[in-house]
Amino acid sequence: MSGELLRVVCAGHVNWDVTLRVDRLPGPDGEACIDEQYQSGGGSASNVAVALAGLGASPLLLGSVGRDEHGWLARRELEDAGVETALVETDGETAVKYLIVDESGELMVFGNEGTNEAYEASDLPARRLAQADHLHLTSQRPSTAADLARAATEEGVSVSFDPGRRLADRDYSGTIRRTDLLFCNEQEATVLRESGLADAVSTLVVKRGSGGATAVDGDREVSHPGFAVDPVDTTGAGDAFTAGFLVARENAALERALAVGNACGALAARTPGARMQVTWRDVDALLDIGPSNG
Repeated sequence: MSGELLRVVCAGHVNWDVTLRVDRLPGPDGEACIDEQYQSGGGSASNVAVALAGLGASPLLLGSVGRDEHGWLARRELEDAGVETALVETDGETAVKYLIVDESGELMVFGNEGTNEAYEASDLPARRLAQADHLHLTSQRPSTAADLARAATEEGVSVSFDPGRRLADRDYSGTIRRTDLLFCNEQEATVLRESGLADAVSTLVVKRGSGGATAVDGDREVSHPGFAVDPVDTTGAGDAFTAGFLVARENAALERALAVGNACGALAARTPGARMQVTWRDVDALLDIGPSNG
């Protein structure tokens, strides 16, 4: 199966991640031992774009970085992964996130916003959006997300959105009302349902990490239990899921899209760092093993 004809514009954060693997996540006044440290690009939109490229799709990433070493490294890493970029450069600093990951793969995130929301919808050439098959939005300024979703709708381009952790304190209603496919975790799903915004989208996909995922499409609800893997680092696993779901959903039913998404997420969870180029070979191998029974 290939996503080579799927042209996706991804818009959102471009970060530089510093990951510390520790023996445990300490509590207040606690201390932990650092077992390993590494750096790589990050940001939800960036992670999705890299995973899409690995699955044979053609991603274009809209975002912003600073004119600094971290921005240069992020751009180079994306281009080496086969991601075409439309990155706005500013005099500010590229956003840096510090990810603390324990032995079970669970994490804490610290970071500065940097310049990762300095771009605007107008920085994406209209012709590039018109040529796309799909627009995928992640956490960003609500006004920018709404403008991009509006432009995509006017061009007849489908829209997906993964608002992320800041859903509760940002007004994304204008974007969600123009969204065809909405990704969230269980906590975010509760916020969406309480606000009534969950009813505004055609398809709602709730990611449950190692517990799999559920898609609600109208009156139809489909679930997949996920795959049993030993997690190394869950950073970016949800983004890998999204990429797999988007590519598979182009030519397959919800059941298949959930299975592929969960396979991609599981593969990412057993790999250090937020960034992973998932391949169909690895996905198909995991699909052949079958889902977790737990």
